[in-house]
Amino acid sequence: MKKFYFLFLLSFVFACQPKPEQTATNYDSAISSARALVDTLMQENETPGMAVAVSVGGKLVWSEGFGYSDVESQVRVDPKTTMFRIGSVSKTLTASAIGLLMEQGKLDVSKTVQEYVSGFPEKRYPITVKQTAGHIAGIRHYRGNEMLSDVYYPTVNEGLVIFQDDSLLFEPGTDYSYSSYGWNLISAVIEGASGEDFLGYMQKNVFDPLGMVNTTADIAINDIANRTNFYVRGDSGVVDAPYVDNSYKWAGGGFIGSAEDLIIFGHAHMKPGFLKKETLEALQTTQILANGDSTNYGMGWRSSTDDKGNYWVGHSGGSVGGITQFVTFPEQEVIVAMVSNCSPLRYNGIQIRIAQLFMNDE
Repeated sequence: MKKFYFLFLLSFVFACQPKPEQTATNYDSAISSARALVDTLMQENETPGMAVAVSVGGKLVWSEGFGYSDVESQVRVDPKTTMFRIGSVSKTLTASAIGLLMEQGKLDVSKTVQEYVSGFPEKRYPITVKQTAGHIAGIRHYRGNEMLSDVYYPTVNEGLVIFQDDSLLFEPGTDYSYSSYGWNLISAVIEGASGEDFLGYMQKNVFDPLGMVNTTADIAINDIANRTNFYVRGDSGVVDAPYVDNSYKWAGGGFIGSAEDLIIFGHAHMKPGFLKKETLEALQTTQILANGDSTNYGMGWRSSTDDKGNYWVGHSGGSVGGITQFVTFPEQEVIVAMVSNCSPLRYNGIQIRIAQLFMNDE
C-alpha cells in the first residue's frame, strides 16, 4: 500500500463516522461521553479501526465499531465480528483452561512444570505452574526483536526452544517479572495435563461452550474471515504492520477476537457458573512474593482498584498491529472491552473512565 494513499483514506475515518443505533437508551449520556473519548483517542493516535463494547448487569448496553478494519478497501469495523489481535488478553482466556483442568483434578498448580512437561529443562530452582502463570517464576520475556518473529512453529513444544535453555532471572517467588514466554510454557502444561492439543482444547472447552464464535488463533498462514488488517504508526505515519507469525505464543498473546466476544467471556467470569467460586478466586486473587509484597496478578488476571476505590480484574494486550484493553468490575457488574488494529496506542486509562461513566449512568 502506498503510504500517501493510506493517509489520504485515513483522514476520512474520523470525518465520516456514522453513528449506529444505541443498544440501551437509558445509557444515552454515558454512550455519548464514551464515544467522544474514543473519537479523541483515535484521532490523537491516528488509529484506523477500533471496536468498543460495554456490559452492565449482564447485558450488553453499548457496542460500536469505529473506523476501518481495512482502510484501503474501506471495510468498516463491526464490533461483533471483526477480529483483532488481543495480545496478552490471550493469557486471561487461557487461564480458563487452567481453571477447568484444576476442577477436573487433572492439574495441580502447586506442582512443578516438569510434572506436565517432562522435556522442559530443570533449572537451578524448581518452578511451579502457579508461579509460572503469575510471572514470578523468573522466566524471561522477549528480547530484541523476538516479538517480530515470522517463524512458524507447528507445535507448542517446538516454540519452547526460544527460551527453555535460558537461566532464570531470579529465585522463583522472590520477584515479579512479566513473561509471555512463561505462558508458552503454560500452554505446554495444559497439553500435558489434558492430553490434548492446546488450541483444540481451548476451542472445545472454552470458546465453543461460551459461544465465542469470533475468537480463534491468529494463524498467519490461514485466510481468516473478518480478521482485521494490522497497522503500525511511526515517524512517517501509519502504514501496514510487518508480517509476524504468532504460532510461538498462542497462550501468551496469539489469539484474535472481537469486542463482543470479550464481553461474553467477561460475563462467564464475573461470577461462578462457568467456573466454580473457588476456581475464580484462585485465578484472580493476587499472588504474594516471599517478602510479603503483592504482585496485583493472579494467574492470567491482573487486579487493582480505580481512583474511586472500585476493585477491578482484567488485562491489557499489546501486539504488532493491535492494542487491547479488557476490564471487569465484579461488584458493579461492568465490563469494558476495547480492541484496536494499530500499534502503538496509549489508552491512558480510558477503559476505566468509560467504565465509570456507565456506573454513574445506571
